[in-house]
Amino acid sequence: MGRKKVLIVGNGKSTYMRASKGFAQLGHMVRTVSDGVLALKEIQADHYDLVLADLEDLAPQMSGLDLLKRIKKISALTPVILLSAEAGVKEAVEAMKNGAYDFIVKPLTPEMIKAMNRELFDSSGSKPRQQRKPRLTIITKNQKMKNLLRDAKEIADSRASVLIQGESGTGKELFARYIHHCSNRRNRPFVAINCAALPETLLESELFGYEKGSFTGAVAKKKGKFEVANHGTLLLDEVSEMDIQLQSKLLRVLQENEIDRIGGINPVPVDVRVIATTNRNLEQQIENGKFREDLFYRLNVVPFLLPPLRERKEDIPLLANYFIEKYNEEDHRSVKGLTQEAVQLLMQASWKGNVRELENIIERAILMCRGGWIGEKDLLISEKPLRNENPGYLSTPTLSLKEMEKTAIFRALDKTNGNRTHAAEILGISVRTLRNKLNEYKKKMECAYMTDTEKDPYGKPPSAINREASGR
Repeated sequence: MGRKKVLIVGNGKSTYMRASKGFAQLGHMVRTVSDGVLALKEIQADHYDLVLADLEDLAPQMSGLDLLKRIKKISALTPVILLSAEAGVKEAVEAMKNGAYDFIVKPLTPEMIKAMNRELFDSSGSKPRQQRKPRLTIITKNQKMKNLLRDAKEIADSRASVLIQGESGTGKELFARYIHHCSNRRNRPFVAINCAALPETLLESELFGYEKGSFTGAVAKKKGKFEVANHGTLLLDEVSEMDIQLQSKLLRVLQENEIDRIGGINPVPVDVRVIATTNRNLEQQIENGKFREDLFYRLNVVPFLLPPLRERKEDIPLLANYFIEKYNEEDHRSVKGLTQEAVQLLMQASWKGNVRELENIIERAILMCRGGWIGEKDLLISEKPLRNENPGYLSTPTLSLKEMEKTAIFRALDKTNGNRTHAAEILGISVRTLRNKLNEYKKKMECAYMTDTEKDPYGKPPSAINREASGR
């Protein structure tokens, strides 16, 4: 690997000592300085193969981000790793944008130092590898999600198959990438394929590849996703949509750790960690004969069920602010945040589309916002919270079909300002049927001797019903 020169920046003695000792034991030359100014002098005077800077221990005259930018101006190819006590999403993204090689949460352990050493330089001691993408971040303070992330870390290094279930938009693919990122396969390929997006014949060739001449149009040999993901992770997104015949071939791959290319003679061995996702109830799919039970058990070795956003509402403000930062950057906007009223509206929504729906709404709000803060009107949430104007209707869960029918009719009449023709169109019935229903309600109330102060479940006094029945 060769002896490298490492510069450690910061005045925290624990980080100093741990990093210095770790890199020195690996045979590298280590230089330590207490602040950013001295670090810049060192970099101007000498070449360094790595700069490790502790954000909390830098002198106040220069932030970690300032130091990073200045180092990159002096020596653009020098890898810079930033250390921090907290995993701040904004700081991490900003650091990676400005050329940081990595952003690591303290404490710095001997294992982390060894991992840096392996990742930075190849066996021949050549130049550092290219800068990596920002560390994967799942934003949550929900305890259930925290437990799932903890469990994901625990099983990450295993080769066992993982099945992630959850509603659409809950972040199943992101969770799969998190498992890959935490595993010892993190520097190997992560390959994803959507099983619902391709027909059966095309999906088979995409998964397993084919030999030249195996079918019309196969002008050259092609590797499938399993081979591309060899020694890494393969994500089978929406695995429940896979054809039942293809499921049997997938089962064989999982059992034998080898694939058969279409038109191939010899099986090809593969070492792939398989993660599957679905938004369907696979047990129900098995009962309906649409999913193989043996494949389910083979995939469901390590199961995860992601909660919908409505069950982790404490994460909504966190996620919303994250998306504001994201789309401020992408759309070149400068929105400061959400008003309190906007936050309350977000917290009251049911979020059928989960995190994906929230992201889309925030992106749209960023574009619609005219001031510095996103208000209720900017969110354009079509689903408004129900107002408790008619307690009898909202709070009565045991209305009969007749009562529900009656309620629907008067809601339609209200919506059309009493226009029976338009109300009938909304209800999908004829005007004659609507007139007969209104006359029926009128007769029943006359028999019951209702007074004008008594109301039906929707809040209609009998005089109002009389007017609508007579068309007035």
